[in-house]
Amino acid sequence: MAFIVYASFMEPIKSAQFIKGIVGTDPILQEEIPQIAFVGRSNVGKSSMINSLVGMRNLVKSSSTPGRTKEINFFLIEEKVYFVDLPGYGYAKLSASHAEKMRKMIMWYLEKSEANLKKVVLIVDAQAGPKQFDLEMADLLVESGHDFVVVANKADKLNQKEAAKATKILEEKFSNHKIFFYSAKTGKGKERLLEEIFG
Repeated sequence: MAFIVYASFMEPIKSAQFIKGIVGTDPILQEEIPQIAFVGRSNVGKSSMINSLVGMRNLVKSSSTPGRTKEINFFLIEEKVYFVDLPGYGYAKLSASHAEKMRKMIMWYLEKSEANLKKVVLIVDAQAGPKQFDLEMADLLVESGHDFVVVANKADKLNQKEAAKATKILEEKFSNHKIFFYSAKTGKGKERLLEEIFG
């Protein structure tokens, strides 16, 4: 059974900084600092969500053109955990070769790297619902044995009826995993998600 989570309370993040971007093996992967990876489709608002979580508008550079993130970017949060921004997937307008390169980079980090990965945040579009790429990513995370939660971003775009429908769909598609409704625009759901991440 899925767990639908909306809000709680927690101290705001006071320290967040970009450390580096990598495309392969790097000493940062061997550090003892735990890592929280954020993954999702290219147009799901991943950068905006991370910025919203840390309370900084431009920590993660966002672009109006999906598919711009070409590295695995590390951000040190509160001097005790890395937020890891993985490249987006599933953007149809990317060339086949670029899309495959990004896919391999994501899979390498999740399956073969030495990362001290504590949790994965799988971001889906609350309004559009989970797509096939999202379901495949969830399957990969299960097969790899990673602890992950599902975050339905852009929840502010849903009315009450749409939210109920989205809840039902998410419960069906991601049973046995915690599901958070979130709005990077308004910050709804921020405190409880941070609680989950840092808990």
